[in-house]
Amino acid sequence: MGCSSVYCGSTGISLGIVRKFSYLLHMQALYILLGAMAVLIPGLFIVSMFLPATVKVRRTRVIPASPSRLFEQVNVLRNWERWSPWHQVDPTMQLKYNETSSGAGARYTWQSKHRQVGKGSMTITESRPDEFIATDMQFMEQGAAKASFRFEPVNNGTLVTWEVAMNMGQRPVRKLMGLMMDKWVGKDFERGLENLEKLVK
Repeated sequence: MGCSSVYCGSTGISLGIVRKFSYLLHMQALYILLGAMAVLIPGLFIVSMFLPATVKVRRTRVIPASPSRLFEQVNVLRNWERWSPWHQVDPTMQLKYNETSSGAGARYTWQSKHRQVGKGSMTITESRPDEFIATDMQFMEQGAAKASFRFEPVNNGTLVTWEVAMNMGQRPVRKLMGLMMDKWVGKDFERGLENLEKLVK
């Protein structure tokens, strides 16, 4: 069926207006997005300048067991396979231990295809029987961290404090990531302390 030139012309004009209006709306949304990014990105960089380079995460738990029993589970590195939250994430990770099995100088390396575990090494740098353990952790390209365990006798058992300090460097993105470390690593620490309690019961 044909149409009059006036009708067809008006329809074409209407479609053209709709398309142009739609195009303008899309361009407006794009400009708003670019404008927001132009403000947000420099703002985040400025905020990162005031953030600390070192991030600390700490979790505590009272476990109904003696300090000596808990100390042994942490001081002997092979025992970590029984309670560490990261070993649960990937039980098939590759582990290599050095000749020193426990205490200062004990060291092991791990390698995993799981993104959350990755690869790295841990060395016990200080060990005071039934009281304190300090470790150095290397996460390869992700940097290094220093962790510690404290065992304090209390009425209901032992107050175990697991703490880690991570140097995020001066890169703005890494310093901003540091804001999430307590949430990310803290959950692992909580699960690890819970596993430790189940192990010694």
